[in-house]
Amino acid sequence: MMGERFLGDYVSDKRSDVVIATKYTCNTTSMQKDVRLNPNLGGNHRKSLVENLNESLKRLNMSYVDILYVHIYEFRTPIEEIMRSLDDAVRSGKVLYVAASNFPSWALARANTFAELRGWSSFIGLQTRYSLLDRSLEFDLQPACAELDVGIIPWGAVAEGFLTGKHTRESAANLKSEHRSHKVADHLKVEKNWKILDDVITVSKETGRTPVQVAMNWVQQKPGITSPLIGARTVTQLEENLKSLEFKLTPEQVKRLDEASKPAEIPFPNSFVSNYDRFIGKNIEVPLNIALFSNASLEECFE
Repeated sequence: MMGERFLGDYVSDKRSDVVIATKYTCNTTSMQKDVRLNPNLGGNHRKSLVENLNESLKRLNMSYVDILYVHIYEFRTPIEEIMRSLDDAVRSGKVLYVAASNFPSWALARANTFAELRGWSSFIGLQTRYSLLDRSLEFDLQPACAELDVGIIPWGAVAEGFLTGKHTRESAANLKSEHRSHKVADHLKVEKNWKILDDVITVSKETGRTPVQVAMNWVQQKPGITSPLIGARTVTQLEENLKSLEFKLTPEQVKRLDEASKPAEIPFPNSFVSNYDRFIGKNIEVPLNIALFSNASLEECFE
């Protein structure tokens, strides 16, 4: 909330030069102590959207936002209601574009199909977790976004700070009791993660860049990625993140990180690719927008 007020003041004289995005879904009264719970304040439903959007606009001191995200798909509100409510917000002039965050691929596809059929505003972007430690995006969400022409804005590119290289096997005991620290502690327990970090550090020395920049550059080079989200808390961290745009990892370096971070197994039906030539025919062409995520490509990456 304070962030929106600060941002609104900061860009007040340059509004047309920037793209402002905000979200709705989370119930802030359920996350604060000594605050009366308002059960209507959270969720994907129309009332939550209207009230949260209006409050955000007041704090930002703006008449519209460029992008409104549905923060979390909560499996309770009908998708038709979500998309119609978002379209109403666009038609009202308070929102220019709508996007999704933390959605399963089937809900994303159903939502945009509904919007397309009804002439409503479709999701143009998807925020979701993606990093060298978690590549689940590649199996389902990434191909869905390619088919639906949805840009991907991944969060967690440095895995809650694990890929910065600042943590050691012994540091888990000193982590503070907070959500992010619990996630880092989970990363510390997985031996494969340390191997990935070792390779990130090796590549960082080869390139003369920091581990953060290497991890972010790897994400940036993946198909369908619009831009990773950054969570800088200081000017120094912001500058370090932005410098990941100044170079490109070589194909050999990307392949090495791919190999180190490859998932243990390919989930079905992706794992069925080895039978395609046998049952469907050899050299069957795949649509260009899907080719980069085709099962054949996945198998080549993970063989």
